Amino acid sequence: MAIGFGEARRRLLAALAAGTFQHEARRGIDVKKLLQTGAVTAQEVVQVVSRCNGSHYVASPHHAVKQIEVHVLKRDGWYIKFYFVDPDTIFISVHR
Repeated sequence: MAIGFGEARRRLLAALAAGTFQHEARRGIDVKKLLQTGAVTAQEVVQVVSRCNGSHYVASPHHAVKQIEVHVLKRDGWYIKFYFVDPDTIFISVHR
């Protein structure tokens, strides 16, 4: 189910504020998983996401599970890729 930028941003910010998010397992976590490795904090990600608008957003099906909508925010050199599997928010990558 497509939810759009506004709802994706709202849900992402809520998960970051509450600390209720997970990280998808993948290679290269030291480069593309800055939130998971602690190189950036959830609050720093909130600051980036808060500056995003619809022009910084795209969505597409997950590469492995087509029914899952993947959301991508690109702003100020940041790349934040995530999806929702209720009730979870799952990060694929957070990097610069």
